[in-house]
Amino acid sequence: MIKNKFKMRAKVWLYPGMAGWHFVSLPRKQSAEIKKVFGAIKRSWGSLPVVVTIGKTSWKTSIFPDKKAGAYLLPLKMAIRKREHILNGDTIIFGVEIKT
Repeated sequence: MIKNKFKMRAKVWLYPGMAGWHFVSLPRKQSAEIKKVFGAIKRSWGSLPVVVTIGKTSWKTSIFPDKKAGAYLLPLKMAIRKREHILNGDTIIFGVEIKT
């Protein structure tokens, strides 16, 4: 059976632009595994559909490849950050389930 659920730990960072988007870069090891197994189902901009869980909050979103970093990026909406009390620079534990 193909593994499609990953538990990770990473630091939240703010995109250096006017929009104020917050992201988490998935660890390179898990990103490489995800790309190897699920890269063929990528959508626009190389995105993959996922369900993310942080604390008690789960939601559907997409992860996007960052070729410079060699990792996938997970955008964190303001509503999620508020609900889970997440700030720029925080290290969070989260789960990612790749939807096929």
